[in-house]
Amino acid sequence: MYLKQLSVINFKNYAEAGLSFSEGVNVFTGDNGAGKTNLLDAIHYLSLCKSYFNPIDSQQIKQGADFFIINGNFNKNGHKEAISCGVKRNQKKQFKRNKKDYQRLADHIGLFPLVMVSPYDISIIIEGSEERRKFIDNVISQTDNSYLDELITYNKVLANRNALLKLIADTGRYDPHLLEVLDEQLTISGSLIFEKRKAFMERFTEIFNGHYRFLSDDAEQVELIYESQLLTDSFTALLKRSIEKDRALERTTNGIHKDDLLFAIHGMPMKKFGSQGQQKSFLIALKLAQYSFLNQQNGFKPILLLDDIFDKLDDKRVTKLMQMISNHDFGQVFITDTSENRVKSIFSAIGVEIKLFKVKGGEINA
Repeated sequence: MYLKQLSVINFKNYAEAGLSFSEGVNVFTGDNGAGKTNLLDAIHYLSLCKSYFNPIDSQQIKQGADFFIINGNFNKNGHKEAISCGVKRNQKKQFKRNKKDYQRLADHIGLFPLVMVSPYDISIIIEGSEERRKFIDNVISQTDNSYLDELITYNKVLANRNALLKLIADTGRYDPHLLEVLDEQLTISGSLIFEKRKAFMERFTEIFNGHYRFLSDDAEQVELIYESQLLTDSFTALLKRSIEKDRALERTTNGIHKDDLLFAIHGMPMKKFGSQGQQKSFLIALKLAQYSFLNQQNGFKPILLLDDIFDKLDDKRVTKLMQMISNHDFGQVFITDTSENRVKSIFSAIGVEIKLFKVKGGEINA
């Protein structure tokens, strides 16, 4: 699978642009702020129906315009697939596959799998548990459409339960039967999500460990551990035991919405004790493991987006990553970098041809 063509209208800093890509490595070079990363984000839209960086669609519209359009032509198993995304201010986002509207955006997720590696990924390590749950959910959702449905259901029931807890606190009227109904719904949905996360992490951790050992030359001992309250208790027991606490705090304090990933190096938290280089290696190993997992599950290679990555890695780890590209471990790759000469030198050294695009102020020259 690969993206043959991309066109954008009024997307971020682009009034209009059209590009044709190589099946291999495509590189966008230019100064910071030129719009290189915006092109990666347009590709991300075509795959996952949203921006990688900003959840508000209307904020992707070029200043002074009322809409944006992104069109992409993919080759998938020898067949042409036309994907389009359109957003108008104050209107619902339109998403089409081969000119047919999706009734649910969730039905598109996973059809054109993609992995993005970006400097913004550091939030997975330094921010709260929500960022790490998003990472897990993103990977599983690209291989299991029912998982995304279950996640949507769980979040709706969770919101309803929290609203009921607040209502009980505000009015003093407690209806245990209604709470039991929501608890049952939350338990069914949450237990399914937990089992899928647990099974995923058992496979994913092994893949991750292999990638980290490769990137670091096996120089460091790291751990990736799935943490969930459901590993030691049933969801039903958790909810029953925490009812008084939930009523006092007016929110659901136990459940799979509290799941987390523990990142450690030499037995210590990566967030506090990992160097910048070790954290970057950890993140790249996570993303490469995501890539490998999607490849194994789908039977074809996802698209790989590398945003400003050469500026963030030392020479040894760049060499390791380039070894993987030269060994054809990846399919289609998109890279951004500020230095045209650096990119040419790196790929010339490993004998890999690239298609180069020069980006300047929303203009692109191939």
